Amino acid sequence: MDNKLVDPKKTIETIQKYQFAFQKRFGQNFLIDSHVLDKIVNAAGITKEDCVLEIGPGIGTMTQYLAEHAGRVVAVEIDTNLLPILAETLKDYSNVTVINEDILKVDMNSLVEEYNNGRPIKVVANLPYYITTPIIMGLFESNVPIENITVMVQKEVADRMQVGPGSKDYGALSLAVQYYASPYIVANVPPNCFIPRPNVGSAVIRLTRYQEPPVQVKDAKLMFRLIRASFNQRRKTLQNGLNNSPELSFSKEEIAAVIESLGLPAAVRGEALTLEQFAALANAFTERTEK
Repeated sequence: MDNKLVDPKKTIETIQKYQFAFQKRFGQNFLIDSHVLDKIVNAAGITKEDCVLEIGPGIGTMTQYLAEHAGRVVAVEIDTNLLPILAETLKDYSNVTVINEDILKVDMNSLVEEYNNGRPIKVVANLPYYITTPIIMGLFESNVPIENITVMVQKEVADRMQVGPGSKDYGALSLAVQYYASPYIVANVPPNCFIPRPNVGSAVIRLTRYQEPPVQVKDAKLMFRLIRASFNQRRKTLQNGLNNSPELSFSKEEIAAVIESLGLPAAVRGEALTLEQFAALANAFTERTEK
């Protein structure tokens, strides 16, 4: 595929032509590796039937690839300095719409309604590392119809999203992602695949949205409060973590009784619990308050 922007020389020429200055606050690192772009497009399974939301198109390198494979691409870019560059690099693609917005402030349901008649979209992004978690959780929690999210993130964050109990990387993000989606690491991506080079390795991860969550929980918000409380102080026992949380109002006795009722040892730590066990914990607390 003749896709000139992915050529480092073309990327540098484009940046220099517009005297573009990288903004550290936006975490800008532009991809310059066509193999990685192919892997992203293939992993997301993009076809002409799809409407793709791209978060942070940069100078349009991945946007060009997406436009050639998808029916429609909606690219949300926060940096106004990139708009004239995108107007040039995407001028040959009539199926691309660029929106100058902060993705965290966009009404996602309205966007999907307007551009895809409310049907499920696919999300693709080379995400700024400092806001990866808020963006991904925002997409899931908005209950917007999404088929899958295929994103470039810091390698450490990708690992965190797919690990299970007992690992040092296991935490609230692992459980939250695995409640909403099935995570799969597509590829590891070294720093030399970007301009400028980031200081850390990256990875492409695909999160395939579940039609129904893998666990039955009566109050998902309570479950996530319990998860946050148990990982806020990792070294403490689950009982102490829940007891010390300002988000929870259960007595020490109630917490001890619920932990015991699930057959868990009194000194168990939150990091030892599976998603199923956190769901059972939340349901046990809900049942107690309903009595």
